[in-house]
Amino acid sequence: MRRTFFTAAISLMLIAVVGCSGDSETASSESPPPTSTPPAARATQPAIAPDLKDNNSVSDSDAPKQGGIFNTLWSDPPTLDPHLVTDGTSYGIVIEVFSGLVRLGTDPSNPFEPDLAESWSVLADGTVYEFKLRNGLKFSNGDPVTAQDFKWSFERAAHPDTASTVAEEFLGDIVGIKAIVEGTATTAQGIEVIDERTLRLKIDAPKAYFIAKLTYPTAFVLNRNNIESMGRDWVDKPVSTGPFTLKEYRIGQRIRLARNENFWDQPAYLDEVVFNLAGGVAMAMYENDEIDVTGVGLADLERVQDPTEDLNKDLVEVPPNFAVSYVGFNINEPPFDDVNFRRALNHAVDKQLIADQVFSNLVKPAYGIIPPGFPGYSADIQGLEFDPVLAQELLAQSAYGNSDERPRIVLTVPGTGGSPGLTTEVVADMWRQNLGIEIEIQQVEWATYIQDLHRGRLQAWSGLSWQADYPDPQTFIDVLFRSTSAINYGGYNNNEVDDFVISAQTEQDATKRVQYYNDAEQIVVSDAAWLPLWWGVDSKALVKPWVKDYIFSSLTVSKFKDVWLDK
Repeated sequence: MRRTFFTAAISLMLIAVVGCSGDSETASSESPPPTSTPPAARATQPAIAPDLKDNNSVSDSDAPKQGGIFNTLWSDPPTLDPHLVTDGTSYGIVIEVFSGLVRLGTDPSNPFEPDLAESWSVLADGTVYEFKLRNGLKFSNGDPVTAQDFKWSFERAAHPDTASTVAEEFLGDIVGIKAIVEGTATTAQGIEVIDERTLRLKIDAPKAYFIAKLTYPTAFVLNRNNIESMGRDWVDKPVSTGPFTLKEYRIGQRIRLARNENFWDQPAYLDEVVFNLAGGVAMAMYENDEIDVTGVGLADLERVQDPTEDLNKDLVEVPPNFAVSYVGFNINEPPFDDVNFRRALNHAVDKQLIADQVFSNLVKPAYGIIPPGFPGYSADIQGLEFDPVLAQELLAQSAYGNSDERPRIVLTVPGTGGSPGLTTEVVADMWRQNLGIEIEIQQVEWATYIQDLHRGRLQAWSGLSWQADYPDPQTFIDVLFRSTSAINYGGYNNNEVDDFVISAQTEQDATKRVQYYNDAEQIVVSDAAWLPLWWGVDSKALVKPWVKDYIFSSLTVSKFKDVWLDK
C-alpha cells in the first residue's frame, strides 16, 4: 500500500511513481506503484489508460545507446527494505533495485507479467500457485536465486522481528503466514520448495487478486546471507535482483543506482540513476540541466504551454494516476467518533470551487473512493457534496455542536516547516467559515508521519493520496476499510462493509464481485469515514530531449531499465 504526497504543485508526484500511499503536498515527492488486474475485474471493467512515452521517443530504427547518467529530484526514503515499504518515496527506489516472482506490466490487456518466475500455474481450484523460476537467476553479487530464497524471504517478511506493518495484508492469504506474524510459528506450511526452480504457494481460499499482490515489495526476494551477515546495516550494501544496484546513499544528499550486470533481462542502458535528495526549485534545476525530468506546477503552466517558449518542445502529457487524495479521520477519537460531525465536515467543503480557482481544474473532485477508469469504479456512488446548510444542520445534530464542549482538533500533515499545503489551508478555512470549526494544523517529518499513521497516533491527517497497488478494487475498499486491515488507519468498523469485502474476496463471478465492492464503497462514503478530495491528477511534465523511452504510467512500474540517453 502506498501513501504519496499530494503536491501543491500537483505534478511532481506523478512523475516518479512511488508505492502505497504518499505525501501529497511537497514539491519534491513522487508517486507510488500498483500490481495487477484480477480476472474478475478485467471481465467487467474498462481498460486501464495506456502508458505514455515522452514526446522525444525515437523510431524503432534508432538503436538505444548504452551509458550516461539520468538525474532526477527525490526525497529521502523512509526505508530501503522491501518488506517494510508502505510509502511511495521508498517504493520508487525499491522497485528499481529489487524484484519478485511477478511484476506489473505496461500492457492494459496483460496488467502483470513474469519477472523472476518465467511462468506459473494455478491448481486445486484456485488455491495453489506453482511458480517456475527462470534458469540461471543470480543476485547482484553472483549468488544463485532459488525457490528456497523466496520461501525464506516471505517468512522473513512475516516474522515479528522484521516489524513489517503490511506483511499480513500482502502475504496473509498464504497458509501459515498469519501464524508467523502472530509469533506462533517460524515457517509457513503453505510455502513449499519443490526443487531449486519450483515454488508452490497454497492460499486459504481462491482469490482473484492474489497474484497481483505478489508484485508488491513485501513479496520481493532478498539474499539471506547479505542480511544475516550485515544485520541491520544490510540496506547500506544490499544484494539485489532488480535492474539496478544501490551504489551510494548519502542521507539528504543523493542516492546513486548503478546498472546490475547480473539482471536476468536486458541490462539497463543507463550507467547510473542519480536521485537528488538535497531539494531545490525543480523548474530552475530543470532549466539549468541539473535534472532530466520535472513536473510542471501551476505557476509555470502558462509559460511552458506557450509554443514560442523553448521549454514547450519538452512538454509531455502525464496520464492521471489511479489515486485518491483525502483527509483521514480517527473515528475512535472525539469528535470524529460522531458520524454526523464527519458528514458535516464533508458537506462544508466546496471541492469544485477549489478545483476551479486554486488548481485551474487540473484536479477532479472526488466524491467516492475508487478513481474513474479504474476496475470497480461506479458513477452511481452518491457522495457527500457541498451543502453548507445541511452541514450546519448535521453539526447541530452531532454530539459536538456546542463549540465550548468540542474537543481540540489537530490535523497532522507531513512537512518540515513553511506552509502546510494549499489544500489543507483552504479546507480548514472552509470548515471555519461554514461551520465555525477551528482546527490546529501540525506538521511532522515524513518518516515520523508514516510511523505515527501506522501506530494510530493521529487524530486527523491530510496531505496524503492513496494510489492503487494493483488494478483491483480490493486495493481500495478492502485494504483501506475492512475493520481488520492493518492499513485501516482510521479504525473504521462497519459490519456490513466487512461482510461485502469478505464476500468479494472469494467471489468468482466478476459482476457480483464488483457489486460487492460498490455496495461497500457506498456505505463507507455515506458514513463519511474520510473526506475524499481529488482523484488522480491530469498533469504535464518536461522531459529533456536527450531522454528516450521514459514512460509515464497510471500505475507505478519500474521506470529506468529501458531509458537511454542520446547525447
